[in-house]
Amino acid sequence: MPIKKILVVDDSPTERLFLKELLVKHGYLVALAEAGQAAIEKARLVQPDLILLDVVMPGINGFQVTRTLSRDATLKAIPIFLCTAKAQETDKIWGLRQGAKDYIIKPIDSQVLLEKIRNFK
Repeated sequence: MPIKKILVVDDSPTERLFLKELLVKHGYLVALAEAGQAAIEKARLVQPDLILLDVVMPGINGFQVTRTLSRDATLKAIPIFLCTAKAQETDKIWGLRQGAKDYIIKPIDSQVLLEKIRNFK
């Protein structure tokens, strides 16, 4: 199933705006959330085809959100790409173990992100 609707979760207004503009320009529908708990609630409401999720956020972090969503019967099929400045290999391994399908290091390369989205199966 092709990805059409994407939930972008980041506590940085600049990062949210950058991703929203990039994705909308390429034909995606975009919903936004600025924190972990809001991401969980928005995922339930919007039922996106993909979630782009920051890791370092106040309250519930991206690893915890990933774990929560991947264990929820109604949301576990939604793929999550963690998009973060946490560049350690151990962080990547931990994120993938929580249920993320990909791990993208910031600053995000627009073309790489778009290709990953287009090619995700």
